[in-house]
Amino acid sequence: MKILAVDSTAVAASAAVLEDGKLLGEFFTNTRRTHSQTLMPMVSGVLESTGSKIGEIGLFAVSAGPGSFTGVRIGISCIKGMAMAQDRPCAGVSALEAMARNLSCLEATVCAVMDARCGQVYNAVFEAGDGKLRRLTPDRALSIEDLSRECEKYPKPLFLVGDGAKLCYNKSGFQKLSAVLPPEPLLYQRASGVALVAYEAFLQGKTVTPAALAPVYLRLPQAERELKKRLGKSENAIQGGRR
Repeated sequence: MKILAVDSTAVAASAAVLEDGKLLGEFFTNTRRTHSQTLMPMVSGVLESTGSKIGEIGLFAVSAGPGSFTGVRIGISCIKGMAMAQDRPCAGVSALEAMARNLSCLEATVCAVMDARCGQVYNAVFEAGDGKLRRLTPDRALSIEDLSRECEKYPKPLFLVGDGAKLCYNKSGFQKLSAVLPPEPLLYQRASGVALVAYEAFLQGKTVTPAALAPVYLRLPQAERELKKRLGKSENAIQGGRR
């Protein structure tokens, strides 16, 4: 079975085709161009370069979050549209778990981090060994300081992966832990990791219909947070005026 996977959760974007656990091809970009411009051309390119037809795809996979709200929506929309047209199942996988798969060949603790702004990171921690990952934490949003203190309890070496890896690496808390950055090709989230996680989900019967595929946000979008903040202030002002 062939799997078409995409990732557009951060600045980097990619598309890959996997067949029965074997990576046939992957297109990857790490530019500031919008994913609405780059993602579908990469999908077309990886299908053509691997000699695959869209009708041969048995499973459509995507990083469902966390990550950039716009980027996640673009990836979800892309996969839902193709899967609906072909009447095929989907797999929405954790972007953090997908990027940690880059380092599953190591014997190490893998700390997957994405820059969530506002002094926070999206994070999940995994134990890597024997080509497998064991999840140690759920996906969550927390401060870099809290994360570095938590990571003191995990076995070394401690590898940082994801678009927030360098941000954490340069903080004193992670410097004290002798955290390690992997080589650049393994640092960022990639569609090949998405495809591998999706393949495991398929084997476990954990796929969904295109209609059921949905993004996973760990925080409200900034616009909604600011609106709630303004509404809260307005409500407090009204209550204060009633006293």
